[in-house]
Amino acid sequence: MDEQLRINKYLSSIGYCSRREADRLLEQGKIQVDGHTAFVGERITKEQYITVNGIPVGEKPREIVIAFNKPKGIVCTSSVKEKNNIVDYLHFPTRIYPVGRLDKDTEGLLLITDDGDFAHSITSPKKHVDKKYVAKLDGEITEDTVKAFSDGIEFSDGTKCRSAVLECDENDKKTGIVTICEGKYHQVKKMFLCC
Repeated sequence: MDEQLRINKYLSSIGYCSRREADRLLEQGKIQVDGHTAFVGERITKEQYITVNGIPVGEKPREIVIAFNKPKGIVCTSSVKEKNNIVDYLHFPTRIYPVGRLDKDTEGLLLITDDGDFAHSITSPKKHVDKKYVAKLDGEITEDTVKAFSDGIEFSDGTKCRSAVLECDENDKKTGIVTICEGKYHQVKKMFLCC
């Protein structure tokens, strides 16, 4: 006999949605199993025909990776509690989440995936995957600022950043390209504030 799973656990295991989201969909009568409206706590097998809002769901065939140019004002979270979250903005039909974060007021390239292993391989500081940011400043970038980034900046709370590369155009001393291999909270902004 095929293994039976609670439908919320099954939908979570295939990356469709969280268990809590599945329970909400069940309570709203939006999930059907083999033609009948499913209920909270119902057990199913993987071979049964499941639809959500009339769209069939099942084992995901491959991992999803999306390159997305995030605009200002969108929050890098998959939490539906957060207004203007990236998942609602994209309206993607399966569960996805951002790889790393960009601040709400920042725009730029962001990867979005449903593959946790891939996300970890990109965001873990141990993997040393470089991330580049273009920063536009009010003041000019000095040689001392470039050296401080290279030496590794320490925040006022004692947090130490790894060595980073800061480059600036000879013709535009107010714009810098920062290369880091970690992703602390508001890191690039805080690094500039420390100089």
